[in-house]
Amino acid sequence: MISNLSSDYVFLLAAILFALGAMGVVIRRNILFMLIAVEIMLNSAGLAFIAAGAKWAQADGQIMFLFILSMAAAEVSVGLALIMQIFHQHKTLDVDELEQLRGDRK
Repeated sequence: MISNLSSDYVFLLAAILFALGAMGVVIRRNILFMLIAVEIMLNSAGLAFIAAGAKWAQADGQIMFLFILSMAAAEVSVGLALIMQIFHQHKTLDVDELEQLRGDRK
């Protein structure tokens, strides 16, 4: 499928997805949505690796994408466990409210 498209368009799509994920991490204040935005960023990096591998007819991009997938799976499992513990203890997932709960500790 990627061979039918120009690799420039695929790289542009990967850059747009990465930018949207980065904006989601910065703008959103809910930890769950921030985790989803990080997943979008990882998938866009994987798309760029796949497109680069297809462009140069190398399997390196697919191998890197497998590493990205395994890292994303580990990140989701650990992240969701942390999110569940945070919600269980504080009854909120809003980053601003969690910072207020921390207070001034020196």
